[in-house]
Amino acid sequence: MSDFSPFREKMESAAVTEAAIRAFERNYESLLRNESGMIPENSISPCDHLPQLDDFSSGAEDFDPALLAQTVVIKLNGGLGTSMGLQKAKSLLPVKGEDTFLDIIAHQILHLRQETGANVRFLLMNSFSTSQDTLDHMEVYADQDLSGAEKIELMQNQIPKIDAQTLAPVVWEKNESSEWCPPGHGDLYAALSGSGWLDALLSDGVKYAFVSNSDNLGAVLDAGLLRYFADTNKPFLMEATQRTEADKKGGHLAIRKEDGQLLLREVAQCPEEDIDEFQNIGKHCYFNTNSLWIRLDALKDLLKKENGVLPLPMIQNKKTVDPRDSQSTVVYQLETAMGAAIESFPGSAAVCVPRSRFAPVKTTSDLFAIRSDAYVQEPDGRIALSAQRQGRQPIIVLSEEYKLVDSLEGLGVPSLLKADKLTILGPVRFSDGVSIVGDVSFINESGETKWIAGGTYQDEQIVL
Repeated sequence: MSDFSPFREKMESAAVTEAAIRAFERNYESLLRNESGMIPENSISPCDHLPQLDDFSSGAEDFDPALLAQTVVIKLNGGLGTSMGLQKAKSLLPVKGEDTFLDIIAHQILHLRQETGANVRFLLMNSFSTSQDTLDHMEVYADQDLSGAEKIELMQNQIPKIDAQTLAPVVWEKNESSEWCPPGHGDLYAALSGSGWLDALLSDGVKYAFVSNSDNLGAVLDAGLLRYFADTNKPFLMEATQRTEADKKGGHLAIRKEDGQLLLREVAQCPEEDIDEFQNIGKHCYFNTNSLWIRLDALKDLLKKENGVLPLPMIQNKKTVDPRDSQSTVVYQLETAMGAAIESFPGSAAVCVPRSRFAPVKTTSDLFAIRSDAYVQEPDGRIALSAQRQGRQPIIVLSEEYKLVDSLEGLGVPSLLKADKLTILGPVRFSDGVSIVGDVSFINESGETKWIAGGTYQDEQIVL
């Protein structure tokens, strides 16, 4: 068995917390035991029924200030959005006018505080890549108690990459920062514990945590969900929603046959021979939105019982130490998923929420739609589909040249209020006053940018 001490020394020298070191050690030992973390199809049963949010939801005016005062909102904010060509925190992208994701989230928190009088707590789980830019941006809220690392930052840990051949810490002298990687959002629990935030929140009377991704504009604090979570006394509650064809690769809920425990199976945990069943959305019909509700006192008790380390399934990723160099040293990156904790908390549960609570911005197509009039900003800060859309999201198809965020600059934003689907293939620019109705395509194969004149376009394919 390989010696863990070189990893401990490396992590201690980088001031990684003891909680994170022990969590990594647990995963490293799983790697040494050749545990793949696989969950075969024959070991699980489908989760085919969940309580519906609509059965107990209520309006924002029904918030209980006493419950809100016991609640912290935690946004995962460690991503750079590199797939969209970004080099800084994705949450700093303008979404509506000049408002970024972070501004929209801040407005939501401030609205709750102003309307209810409750001091709703707020934390951003930043990574080393997003911390400084994020904290600089949040300084505009300094007089509203939403700035400063000591008040709003929960720092994500970093862990060493493992040399796949020697199982020792990888050494990469060309760029020592490449020797480290994020541990996945399952690091939330070690970060809360190791940073001291868990104890600090509990001592301040904070009992409930609502956790979601900063790029999911549908994930807002819901009065009915908060009340349901408090009344049912569950230690852990996952928001799930119905899978569609677009969600076949996303982690789904299931029930472990051995003990009837709810669990989350990610695609990386599915044996190759079971992929078809993994993607069977009729059988496995609920997927994880990555919005979670956690009882902080239950988390504290569970960590004590488990010797400080939440027993999350390890996900093994095989990559190269330099992601841009396929010839560089092959490494293992060990990750855990935040939602996987559903199997760690006895008595955990899930609830089915409407699709409107899952509106992540993962692509430029998503961003293009959100910036249009198909989505509006509500008085409480929420970004929601216009009521005229009756819950139907517009489908946006953009060709490859629009993959990066910069490509949207100057493109223009037509009215999508009555659009079912908009397809843009090739370089175009929208003049003011363009309105899309139904299913419309603009196709330009000339390579030369073409302007779309103002006016209404309805159910047509236009070759420019």
